[in-house]
Amino acid sequence: MLYWLTALSDGGDFFNLFRYITFRAGGAFLTALLFGFIFGRPLIAVLRRRQGKGQPIRDDGPAGHFVKAGTPTMGGLLIVGALTTATLLWARLDNPFVWLVLFVTLAYALIGFADDYAKVSKQNTKGVPARVRMLLGILIAGIATFWAARYHPAALQGELALPVFKNTLIDLGLLYIPFGICVIVGAANAVNLTDGLDGLAIMPVMIASTTLGVISYAVGHAVFSEYLDVHYVPGTGEILVFTAALFGGGLGFLWYNAPPAAVFMGDTGSLALGGALGAIAVATKHEIVLAIVGGLFVVEALSVIIQVLYFKRTGKRVFLMAPIHHHYEKKGWAEPTIVIRFWIISLILAMIGLATLKVR
Repeated sequence: MLYWLTALSDGGDFFNLFRYITFRAGGAFLTALLFGFIFGRPLIAVLRRRQGKGQPIRDDGPAGHFVKAGTPTMGGLLIVGALTTATLLWARLDNPFVWLVLFVTLAYALIGFADDYAKVSKQNTKGVPARVRMLLGILIAGIATFWAARYHPAALQGELALPVFKNTLIDLGLLYIPFGICVIVGAANAVNLTDGLDGLAIMPVMIASTTLGVISYAVGHAVFSEYLDVHYVPGTGEILVFTAALFGGGLGFLWYNAPPAAVFMGDTGSLALGGALGAIAVATKHEIVLAIVGGLFVVEALSVIIQVLYFKRTGKRVFLMAPIHHHYEKKGWAEPTIVIRFWIISLILAMIGLATLKVR
């Protein structure tokens, strides 16, 4: 919205700053951060008052989790509210990729909100049936993938770009739509599975989104994309404003989610943020890089899949408990130890993901 202030510029004054994506990204970060600090406590107070007993705790979970009973959930509303407000204020609203990532974020947030509401109101851990959540998620991801493909350059439509190998494309044709659906739905559910300890999911999401934001800026910049030898996707640079807002909103939420958490993000936040990461990857043609940058989420999801499949075949378990962060809890690791070590892993993977921009 503030981008339109450039109409008041003569090319050499303060209003000219609003032309620059980096300036507006900084503004979006600060706006989202302030939003989190200002509305965090009032929102937590409302959620605690409305929810009473808070988020239900699994009976079969680690024993240490029962002390968290009564902690309110749906804290994702704070993150989504912050990043949406900041994005609408600072991003160019004539950019289709901005609306794409906002659409996926808000749509998945609604699914997560319905799930959280069902859990809290019924005081059980089941929520909205998994089949319903999955079908809605697939529909949203399908719309988003078709939307992204429509605005990709003609030479990239239906193509899968490979990192490291320059000018290498795999023509998926119509199969690109189901592929994009898998990326977005997979990312949303992987982040959802990771959100099991105080602060565990939000920092890796912030790290991954910042990395994807840098990639978006490079991919959407003609000079940088040529220098780095990556595929140029006009308009994706504006996604940096969204990821900066997500980082700011995430920091504001982490202030209250740091152990011991005053609020959980719930499915409202985890599905929304995971969906956003997937949508950004599809928009920038960096779907495979997402698997590297978000490698922690991939491992968390794989641990659940492996556990379920192996148990069905043998009646035995590979991990003491899945997702894998619970495995380490069962082994006696302290919660802060798991969280911080997983943050470190996320940062390392982000650096590897960024390296793919230059290693060609």
